[in-house]
Amino acid sequence: MTATPTPTRLRTPGLVDGHVHPDKSSWGAPWMSRRPASTLAELIENDRATQFSYARSVEERAHALLSHALANGTLGMRAHVDVSSELGTANVEGVRAAAERLPGLTVQIVAFPQFGLVTNPGTLEAMAASLDTGADLVGGIDPGGIEGDLHGHLDVVFGLADRAGRDIDIHLHDGGEDGLAQIREIARRTTAAGRHGRVTIGHAFALCDTELPSLGETLDLVAEAGIWIATCALGPDPVPELDRFERHGVRLVAGSDGVRDSWSPFGTGSMVDRAHLLAYRTGAITDAELERAFSIASVAGGAMLGLPEIAEWTPESTTYLEFEAENLAQLVTDRPAPQRVVRGGVSVV
Repeated sequence: MTATPTPTRLRTPGLVDGHVHPDKSSWGAPWMSRRPASTLAELIENDRATQFSYARSVEERAHALLSHALANGTLGMRAHVDVSSELGTANVEGVRAAAERLPGLTVQIVAFPQFGLVTNPGTLEAMAASLDTGADLVGGIDPGGIEGDLHGHLDVVFGLADRAGRDIDIHLHDGGEDGLAQIREIARRTTAAGRHGRVTIGHAFALCDTELPSLGETLDLVAEAGIWIATCALGPDPVPELDRFERHGVRLVAGSDGVRDSWSPFGTGSMVDRAHLLAYRTGAITDAELERAFSIASVAGGAMLGLPEIAEWTPESTTYLEFEAENLAQLVTDRPAPQRVVRGGVSVV
C-alpha cells in the first residue's frame, strides 16, 4: 500500500490589487464582444459607448468582481471609478455600495476622470462631489496626451486634492521623453507640496523604455518624491525593468486594470494570476525573482494602501492566506486559489 503525500500548506500575506476598474467589469455576465481599437482614444470611446449598455447595475457588477477577488485572496484594492459630467457620481456610489457588502476587503476608490477633466466641463464639480459620496482619492489622466494641458490638468488635480485633503493617483499612458517630462513634473509638484508617498502613477509606460536618455534622472526624481508606480503587465503594454527600479529605489505595485470589460476580454480578478503574469513578462527564472513578483502583488500593495497587516506581515500574523504549495516560487508558477482567506483571525470567505 502506498501512502498518499500530505499536501503542503503555505501561509502568505494577503494580496492587494493596486489598480483595477470594477465599475467597467462584466464579470459573471454573459459574454461581451469587443469592438476593435488601436489607439487609446478609440479604447476610451468604446468604453464610453459601453457605459450605458450594461443590463446589471454598477453595484451588481462590481460586487461580482470584488467578491471573486476576495475569494482569491485579495484583501486590499485601489479601485479607479469613472466620474464625469455624463456619469456624475453614480459609479462611485455603486462601487462603494458593493464594497460595503464585503467587510473583509478594503477598497480605496479613486475618482477617475477618464473622459477628461479640464476638457470636459462639469467633471471637476462631479469629482469634488464624488469625494463626499464614496471616493477616497483624486485621479487624473494623461495631462499631455489626452488633456493637452500638462500644467492646467495638474493644477486642477493637485488643487482639488489639497482642498479635500486627499491623496492622488494619476493614469499616465504617454510614452517617450514627453511621458518622462510629465512624470518629472508630477514628481516636482509632489515634493513641493510635501506629498511624499501620497501620489501614485498608474501604467507610467515611459518609465519602461530603457532607451530614453532621461530615464535614470526621472527614476531618481520618482524615488525622491516617494511616488508609487502601478503596473498591470497587460498584453503588449510595456513592463518595468524590475532590477533597475530597485536600483533607483522606485516603489512598485501590481494591479489587474480592466477585468472582462470593453477594453479587454482578459483578466481573472486573481492577484496570484497577476503575479504570475508579471513574473512571466519580466523573465523571472529564479525563486527569488518569482518571490519578488508575489511581493509586488502583496506586501508592496499593502504599504501603498496603508495596511500594516499586509505590509508588515509575519508568519505569526492573524491575517493570512493559506495555499497548497511548497513555496512562493511554486505558488506564483502554478497559480492555485487559496484554501483559506483569513483577516484578523476570522475567515472572510
